[in-house]
Amino acid sequence: MNKSNEIGKLGEQTAENYLIEKGYKILKKNFHFGKLGEIDIIAEKDGKLIFFEVKVQKSNHFGDSHFWITQAKQNKLRKVAEGYLYINGIKGIACQFDAIFIDLRYNPPLLDHLENAF
Repeated sequence: MNKSNEIGKLGEQTAENYLIEKGYKILKKNFHFGKLGEIDIIAEKDGKLIFFEVKVQKSNHFGDSHFWITQAKQNKLRKVAEGYLYINGIKGIACQFDAIFIDLRYNPPLLDHLENAF
C-alpha cells in the first residue's frame, strides 16, 4: 500500500472511531458502485441513513480540504448512494450526506464533522 493510501485508511479509521463514539452505527465502509466511485462510510443514526465523505489533509499544497468536494464529486456520490439504496432495497428512509475533514498538520489531528454537507 502506498503512503497516500495509508494516510487515507488512517483517516477513514479515525472517522469511523469518531462516529462510533458519537453513537453512529457503521453499516458499510468503502462501498463501490460500478465505476462511478466510492462512499467512504455509510452509517445510521436516529433512523437516518448518512453517507460520509472523508477528506484527510496533511499539507497546504492543495488548499483547504473543505473545498475538495467539488460539484462533480457530489454528483458522483449521489449516484453511488442511489446505487446503495437500490442494491439493498432501501426505500422511504431519510438520507443525508456528511463530510469529515481530518487535518494531520496538527497533533493531535483536528477533526471537523460537517453535517448535511451537500
